Amino acid sequence: MNKLTGSKRLQLALLLGSLGLLGPFTIDMYLPSFPSIVEDYQTQASLVQISLTSCLLGLGLGQLVIGPMSDVLGRRKPLLIFLILYLLASLACSFSPTIYVFIAARLLQGFSAAGGLVISRAIVRDLYRGKELTKFFALLMLVGNLGPIVAPIAGGSVLTFTNWSGVFIVLACVGLVLFLIVTAKLEETLHKEERVASNLPQILKNFKSLIKDRQFAGYALTQGFIIAGIFAYVSGIPFVYQNIYGVSPQTFSLLFGINGVALIIGSQLVGRLTDVIPDQTFLKIGLLISNTAGAALLIALLLKAPLIAVAIPIFFLVSSIGIISTTSFSLAMDSQGHIAGSASALLGLLPFILGSVTAPLVGVAGEYSAIPMGIVIFSASFLALASYLLLVQKGSAVKLSPNK
Repeated sequence: MNKLTGSKRLQLALLLGSLGLLGPFTIDMYLPSFPSIVEDYQTQASLVQISLTSCLLGLGLGQLVIGPMSDVLGRRKPLLIFLILYLLASLACSFSPTIYVFIAARLLQGFSAAGGLVISRAIVRDLYRGKELTKFFALLMLVGNLGPIVAPIAGGSVLTFTNWSGVFIVLACVGLVLFLIVTAKLEETLHKEERVASNLPQILKNFKSLIKDRQFAGYALTQGFIIAGIFAYVSGIPFVYQNIYGVSPQTFSLLFGINGVALIIGSQLVGRLTDVIPDQTFLKIGLLISNTAGAALLIALLLKAPLIAVAIPIFFLVSSIGIISTTSFSLAMDSQGHIAGSASALLGLLPFILGSVTAPLVGVAGEYSAIPMGIVIFSASFLALASYLLLVQKGSAVKLSPNK
């Protein structure tokens, strides 16, 4: 399967990309519903933001469990199990009687959605290496990055004819369709002789070796911090755009979706030019863009600038995510071999764990203040840059030193 070309390669990318869409759809599709969820449950905005936090925690913890499980059992069987669980969790979200039950159901929904994220990435590593891995992952990102464009627009569209609970009915249907497609189309990519031992000590040993790998840890933290900043944006921007700038749910969905185009631009630049520009160079460019855009966004929010002055730096910030996530994933995964599921799990875990911290921080000053969002986003970009410089670049310099 590692020699797939043409239409078969594209079909695989579409399928794996669609599995990866579970993450952004689960996170983004209900964002236009935030104000109406607050009203229906007669609760505070911070509690609705905690429902996003619980989903992010579920996505992170789910990858930690499902990734190693797929190294032991193969990719296909665990994927099917968690797609069914996702369907049930989505229905539970739709019919939650209280905000607290809703938060718990979102945790389960995020946990099960992690199957699509972590296993699709592990499958890519099963099939490709080196520049081919980067190219295919960029193709995967092209499909997966449609999520931030389509999900909020779809959520806003659903709200035109039903309430927020209808959003989760649609997500349940998405889970069912993906289950049927995987059952019919996806072959196993990790054969029995390539799987790791099914014992907890070995799994923990695999995680320990990854954590002790300075290069891997550096790439993982770089990606983790930068995506945590985006989760802060995702959590705060519905209130910033709708409550502070007064846009409608449909206009918010359009503005949010435009940033999905930025993600596509970033990831596809890497895929198109990886034969010319090294991944390391692209990663440095992405980190420079994210820090510059983060600073510009914070200044605009402090000055209470017009909407356009906020939207432009956000566009460039999100475009940098396409660059950073594509290159950091490829560089981190390239040497991980048969423990690709565990490596993919750690790469997926950190963004969601860190995001679960940053997401509620944006609401500490209330739903009519955007400054915490700006501070968190800029801080996350700076920490991503620091992680790369201290762990990856400095680590490489130590390895090359003649005194070592």
